[in-house]
Amino acid sequence: MNADLNNKSYVLRSDSGYIATLTLNRPAQFNPLSEGMLKALQVEIDRLATDRLIRVVVIAAKGKAFCAGHDLKEMRANYRKDFQQVLFTRCSKLMTSLLALPQPVIARVHGVATAGGCQLVSMCDLAVAADSARFAVSGINVGLFCATPGVGLSRNLLRKQAFEMLVTGDFISAERALERGLVNRVVPATELDIEVWRLATQIAGKPPAAVAAGKRLFYRQLEMGIEAAYQAASETMACNAMEEDTAEGIDAFIEKRLPRWVMG
Repeated sequence: MNADLNNKSYVLRSDSGYIATLTLNRPAQFNPLSEGMLKALQVEIDRLATDRLIRVVVIAAKGKAFCAGHDLKEMRANYRKDFQQVLFTRCSKLMTSLLALPQPVIARVHGVATAGGCQLVSMCDLAVAADSARFAVSGINVGLFCATPGVGLSRNLLRKQAFEMLVTGDFISAERALERGLVNRVVPATELDIEVWRLATQIAGKPPAAVAAGKRLFYRQLEMGIEAAYQAASETMACNAMEEDTAEGIDAFIEKRLPRWVMG
């Protein structure tokens, strides 16, 4: 649990077995990515990066919305380029830190996810949304092109679909987000926690070394040419094949039994 100078807990952390849940906790303001929220999230992400017990991270939110993006009132109250530069740099660091985490990160999305909130969803490895959730990169409606959210959005959606969202600011439904690749699963709101937990526990049951190596390689190879990608993938698989859990998994498959993971 983290607090800013006013002792307001911006992010709540709760652990259940191998799964850690970070909950955005500014419900009255729709959980904006304010300076305080970004700092609090960064602290928790940095802690999780070295937490060997945790195998899956869930990002959730309290209140009626997942995240409304940056705090426009805070931005307007600090109308200086140096403040804006630090704010967006801090946000970009947080987003890339999510990719660098060894654990897969699941966004649990309800209500609206707009601008930086939509960016947060796009930078999580996986996302499960309530059927009532809606998504937009709506900065353009106040004259601010969502450039940083566009980085994650354009790596999830097809190019023209992403650009349309960026220049219109229009909302899309959870079902449309599923069709376009922004989220993995859409369920009734009453089943959201069940579905998130189902996915998280399924991943937590896999050997963490293999998952971490696979996640790291997955994002590296996306930015490479095909030959370099295959070279990096081959090296990853060769190293992965030498893990104790992998040997056990292969033996179990051959012997037609369930594997007994070491899961160190």
